[in-house]
Amino acid sequence: LVISIRQTLSRRTLRSRAISPEVQVLAALGFYTSGSFQTSMGDIIGISQASMSRCVTNVTKALVEKAPQFITFNSRWKFVLTLPQQVAIKAPNSDASTYVNKKGFHSIACQLVCNARGLLLSAETWPGGLQDTKILQRSAIFKQGPTVMGVCSLKGDGRYPLKKWLMTPVESPGTAGEFQYNLAHTMTHEIVDRTFRAIQTRFRCLDGIKGNLQYSPERSSSILLACCVLHNASLHSGLDAWTLERTEPLEQPKGPEQTLEERDSEAEELRKRIILKHFS
Repeated sequence: LVISIRQTLSRRTLRSRAISPEVQVLAALGFYTSGSFQTSMGDIIGISQASMSRCVTNVTKALVEKAPQFITFNSRWKFVLTLPQQVAIKAPNSDASTYVNKKGFHSIACQLVCNARGLLLSAETWPGGLQDTKILQRSAIFKQGPTVMGVCSLKGDGRYPLKKWLMTPVESPGTAGEFQYNLAHTMTHEIVDRTFRAIQTRFRCLDGIKGNLQYSPERSSSILLACCVLHNASLHSGLDAWTLERTEPLEQPKGPEQTLEERDSEAEELRKRIILKHFS
């Protein structure tokens, strides 16, 4: 890890006459993984709170710069898309209402895409108050989907619209094949849910147990993305993606209300063929 971001950290070290890249990484990892406030971690490592803050800032920026190298997708892979996961933050100084999620607290919403191994292929952050479907519609995944992704390459939750490149559960299953398809879909979708839980387990600064992230939405988003980079880096190093026991399949939420004009008839026919071929 130090080798991959040493050059970036060294540039900042020369400007600020700060701590060595090795200690900066150690300090940042201590903050990411413990969830403790920077003052406590600084005392453990033996540096001041101001130095600890600079270390976290420097390493976070360096990791975010490396994100395109660690988080990328190949159109030949099959993906799983999660509903935006929420990471609690302190109330922003401006536009605070846009960050209040459905549960009533301020947060950053993180839309993740991963493969069967739990490797992240996309990670985007948005204000926590933005609707799930709006996040998808504004995301790079949605814009690239029709041209970059193959047919049925993405599996999504029931709140997402059905597309030829985005398969969702059958809203009201009526046949054995549709029930089996939904069951398989739920078990597949569980992968990305477990992946995010594993990220929160490894990087306790995100789980909210010791308090919300005490930073601006922009900096909180960077910390979240930095942890996603570290998650993928750990997989590239041979570590297991999941640190938690297998969770029970999640209950599928009610799908989006769509008019006949909004429904994608070609996608519906494609899903019917998939169910007939593989689940009937």
